[in-house]
Amino acid sequence: MPIAYPEILSLTSEPQPYRWGDRETMLYALGIGMGGDPMNADELPFVYESGLKAVPTMATTVAWGAGPSVGKMGINFLMVVHGEQKVEFHKTFPTEAEITAEGRIIGAYDKGPKGAVIYSETVLKDARTGEKIATLTGSTFARGDGGFGGPSEGAPEAHEVPTRAPDKTVEFTTRPDQALIYRLSGDRNPLHSDPAIAKMAGFPRPILHGLCTYGITCRAVLQEYAGFDPSKIKSHQVRFSSPVFPGETIVVDLWKDGDVVSFEARVKERDVTVVRNGKTVLG
Repeated sequence: MPIAYPEILSLTSEPQPYRWGDRETMLYALGIGMGGDPMNADELPFVYESGLKAVPTMATTVAWGAGPSVGKMGINFLMVVHGEQKVEFHKTFPTEAEITAEGRIIGAYDKGPKGAVIYSETVLKDARTGEKIATLTGSTFARGDGGFGGPSEGAPEAHEVPTRAPDKTVEFTTRPDQALIYRLSGDRNPLHSDPAIAKMAGFPRPILHGLCTYGITCRAVLQEYAGFDPSKIKSHQVRFSSPVFPGETIVVDLWKDGDVVSFEARVKERDVTVVRNGKTVLG
């Protein structure tokens, strides 16, 4: 079923309940590679229940499946990749909570033979108080669904990173089984685990989740500019440009201007940029 435009813009989801605790919080941190050095006292609070902290980008996993379903959008699930992701934090992200999540489609753009770009928004709220915890905005690049007749222009403008040399550069080596660990936080798309499915989608082997790379870039900002204090991260956004294969080294270049940290990420082994237009707002 092709994308129906403008009907797709009316797709919403009712508030859905979710909950998580310390196990999920620690598993997410392990999924983005924290805790690899057992003597790293700065990372230990993210993977150990004593003085536990949540990596803010965990917000992208705690309500996995919330929002309008892929089936209702009329897109080919196997040809889908993550385009962009932003999370705005209304409070420090909690290590355990009961929440509701409600979502809606906020944009759809027709890129012709290249595919379609669908923008969605999901709001996470405390189930007891109704207080907003985080607002997630993301885009889905549906590579096989262009030509549906929607607008080709008008999508949100990307953040421009500085042209000067990076102020800091940090490297993170992913594990060969990184995607198999990360998928336990919610996204079980077989593109990230099954070689046969990855090949059907046009990849030589399973790829790392884009949101895992997203979490790794947040890890870089936490380490270099936030003193491992999650409360300092007010928003975090990226544009994905190429996949990472588990086992590769992600190099993150960072620039700081006031409360804004700009960043991009590349794979060291292939010299391929995998994240562009990154922006974190500190507070």
